[in-house]
Amino acid sequence: MSSRRQPIVAVLGHVDHGKTSLLDHIRSLGQDRQASVMAREAGGITQHIGATEVPSKILNELCAPLMGGKEFDSPGLLFIDTPGHHSFSTLRSRGGSLADIAILVIDVTDGCMPQTLESMRILRNAKTPFVVACNKIDRIHGWKAEHGRAMALSLRKQSSDTISHFEQRYWQLVGEFGEEEFNLERYDQIKDFTKNIALVPCSAKEGEGIQDLLAVTIGLAERYLADQLEDISGSAEATVLEMKEERGLGKTLDVILHRGTLRKGDEIALATPDGPVITRIKGMFSPRGMSEMRDAGDRWDSVEEAHAASGLKVSAADMDSILAGTTLRVVPDDETRDDILSQVAEECEISIDLDEEGIAIKADTLGGLEALAFELRGMKDDKGDLMNIKIRSATIGPITRKDVRAAATSDDIFERVIMSFNSKVLDEAQAELDKEDCDVLHLGSDIIYHILERFNEWRAETIERLAEESRENVIHPGRILLLADHVFRRSNPAVVGVRVLGGRIHVGQRLLKADGSKAGRVKSIRDGEHVLQEAKQGDELAVAIDGVVVGRGIDEEDVLLVDVPERHVRKLRKLDLSVVEQEILDEIIAIHRKEDHFWGR
Repeated sequence: MSSRRQPIVAVLGHVDHGKTSLLDHIRSLGQDRQASVMAREAGGITQHIGATEVPSKILNELCAPLMGGKEFDSPGLLFIDTPGHHSFSTLRSRGGSLADIAILVIDVTDGCMPQTLESMRILRNAKTPFVVACNKIDRIHGWKAEHGRAMALSLRKQSSDTISHFEQRYWQLVGEFGEEEFNLERYDQIKDFTKNIALVPCSAKEGEGIQDLLAVTIGLAERYLADQLEDISGSAEATVLEMKEERGLGKTLDVILHRGTLRKGDEIALATPDGPVITRIKGMFSPRGMSEMRDAGDRWDSVEEAHAASGLKVSAADMDSILAGTTLRVVPDDETRDDILSQVAEECEISIDLDEEGIAIKADTLGGLEALAFELRGMKDDKGDLMNIKIRSATIGPITRKDVRAAATSDDIFERVIMSFNSKVLDEAQAELDKEDCDVLHLGSDIIYHILERFNEWRAETIERLAEESRENVIHPGRILLLADHVFRRSNPAVVGVRVLGGRIHVGQRLLKADGSKAGRVKSIRDGEHVLQEAKQGDELAVAIDGVVVGRGIDEEDVLLVDVPERHVRKLRKLDLSVVEQEILDEIIAIHRKEDHFWGR
């Protein structure tokens, strides 16, 4: 056993900036080559934290040209591949807290995206040192890439024009990092790594600059994190990534062992929705070669013990409802049992603040649930204001009939919603959702930001629809001009040509003159041969008005107002009226308040 554990490296970055492609390339360096994990991820995006071990032998061989005969002291590197989209801030934070050091992947042609900036803040908050992988360098105009070449050599082989294009992008990144109070500098020009963030140009596609990136990463970890890498004693702790059903093994857990030594037969404490559970390890399995844990297939070796840091599959009894994202803890003796159970009990409580009313959210893991809640709490409207989405229920597992019926009890249409990330819908629940009279909306996906986009679209459409419905029920302010030489009938009813100067008029509405006197009721609206129910600002058409005589009470070129009932004024104030509509409403209120000072209040 080594006197130090291998550094845990988190890989973060914006979606499509090449995180998983980078790890795919690193995994391909081993003898057990395997297909791209990215191709099997939902939407090409890594949705759950995975882990890949790279042994020191491969690292030393790859980085030898840069090491001047030296070798790394660590037994290897353990990569945690964290989700790349901003929707997974909580999981990335969980990855950051596990990690000794991080690689922040940035597309050199895109620069810092919002999710990149968020990753910086997460790493700063977690106090995790990081290296910037300036990926897709082969896309720089004129760049001549060579597979497997060190970046230190590649930079000397590029034309002056190409270097100029690169430096333009580089200085843009330096400025963007400066705005976040980070000093970014190219890795081969840094004198003090404690004061500057190292940027390593690379191409995951061509494999160029990868050895430079790995050498800088492991070099920094060994130089500045020696104390924590040598702190390998104490009771074993591991983070549960996910629970799986494995043929011949039953329920198993994929875990990252980040402290101590785990042995077959150890008594362990785990978190479930119903409280802590204690069981014993029946079997432990390690992914063979450089297989990624989620993609190892049958490439697993049975092991008697494992040391931090490593990715493992654990088999044990009583693992039906273990919460993914929580901590597996070894119970070494009776003296520490109560303390450990107390720690596990805290993790059994889902740490999401709930409201008395609101929507329901579901996910297959604790991390996914936290991520969905985090995003909902931070959702903003088109004006940049927080939407203040309330969450009534947050649970892990499939959607049940009980979930649907609970959502249906809400009086608020915007709260009759169930959002689910990676959660199945049970047949009984789907039958409930499929009923014609069911007004519960289910939004589910295995990509969180798809859920959020669909919710945002549905919310905007629903707000617009409800506004239209309320407009139909509430009498809106309107102003019309009786056109000169357009009197078609003087009475019973009067028929006149009008222009709608502002707002709208509707059949059945009563009209008002500026002096407060009544001016009849709209009986019908015609545009040529077409009979209309409503006319809007700018329309010119014929209106039949009951209860008036043209030339006696109203006349050509008079301006009339829609007489809004007092009970509708409060409703109108809650609607998004246009500037003209608001102006007309204010005029109508002012007319009525000449007689009743409190009218419309």
